[in-house]
Amino acid sequence: MDSYTKQMHFFGNTNVEELVSKYGSPLFVYNEDILRRQMRRVAGILPNHRFTANFSIKTNSNLTILKIANEEGLNADAMSPGEIFVLKKAGFPSDRIFYVSNNVSEEEMHYALDEGVMVSVDSLSQLEMFGRIAPGGRLSVRLNPGVGAGHHEKVVTAGKKTKFGIAAQDIPMIHEIAKKYDLHIVGLNQHIGSLFMDFQPYLDACRNFLHYAEDFDELEFLDFGGGFGTPYHKLADEQEFNLEPFKAALDDLLTEWKKTSGKDVLFKMEPGRYIVAEGGVLLGRVHAVKENYGHKYVGTDIGMNVLMRPELYDSWHDVEIYRDGSPVVDGPRDTYSVVGNICESGDIVAKDRDLPVTKEGDVAVVLDAGAYGFSMSSNYNNRLRPAEVLITSSGEDVLIRRRETLEDLLRCFDI
Repeated sequence: MDSYTKQMHFFGNTNVEELVSKYGSPLFVYNEDILRRQMRRVAGILPNHRFTANFSIKTNSNLTILKIANEEGLNADAMSPGEIFVLKKAGFPSDRIFYVSNNVSEEEMHYALDEGVMVSVDSLSQLEMFGRIAPGGRLSVRLNPGVGAGHHEKVVTAGKKTKFGIAAQDIPMIHEIAKKYDLHIVGLNQHIGSLFMDFQPYLDACRNFLHYAEDFDELEFLDFGGGFGTPYHKLADEQEFNLEPFKAALDDLLTEWKKTSGKDVLFKMEPGRYIVAEGGVLLGRVHAVKENYGHKYVGTDIGMNVLMRPELYDSWHDVEIYRDGSPVVDGPRDTYSVVGNICESGDIVAKDRDLPVTKEGDVAVVLDAGAYGFSMSSNYNNRLRPAEVLITSSGEDVLIRRRETLEDLLRCFDI
């Protein structure tokens, strides 16, 4: 039986050993065909309605991948001036960028407005701020519908215990502030959380959201957010998010709402990690295999500075072992924890995993690392951030971000 990456022909005309030798380790590797497949899937979620799917740059901010998203017709979400800046460098025009602000300064809000980007505010105080600096302006408001979803409390972005959005009970205050500053609320947005595989809670949240939308008369768009799940346990045959029945159910809901409400607005959605997670893997060299008091460890150069998700969210990533450029799929197995090279006890990529017997010099391949991988990386322990490589549709490997050097650690100092 082949490994998942082998089945997907993930590495094109090359192999992991050649890639690590050429670009260094650790190394993020992306597959263009998988990225484009996912982008086209989300772009076609609502073919019977005016609709855009938004790429969330926080999931992956590589300029080449952003350009691919732009080519595939996706719009984009931004959460900071830096994200707006990079999206524009990738070719996104202002009218295809949606700035979803959260506790920002007047300076930051001015930046978005000066760039001609639609702004969403997520608190009454930020609505007041917008009114002060842009009276008569057009904007969106982020509502908190009171329900959330997600695999971990840190990725639930709606409900009664989260910082995001304006509580639905405060809608009268939204109208009061809007009237005070002659503001035009042309959009509403929500985001209930990330990584859900059952679409029913999301559909329920959409139905609830549509009910609140009827209280706003100038709406031009509604953004339902996103958070579709990725099958991170694919080596255990976890199935992917069931998109087709979700599309049909959402289409029925929106068609009925348009009939009963009389509103014909643009619908938006932000599918999040669903777009890029499966399109990226992380390669790391095995430098040590050890046993401590009955626990066995595979020591790699994949530190928590390179992949933060397992430490931050207790996230699961499947791991494959490659040797001499090929996956190890047969032979004896053992239980290991795959760990990194950071001076922290929590520096664990994968805990107590059943893996092929692993040797120094092998390469660990961490699956589904295309989202919240490099974008959350850091120089903690003054470790260098890795290179990023794209396997193109023709199977060639192309460097799309160089590996950092020691000199890069000093680039912001005045020396």
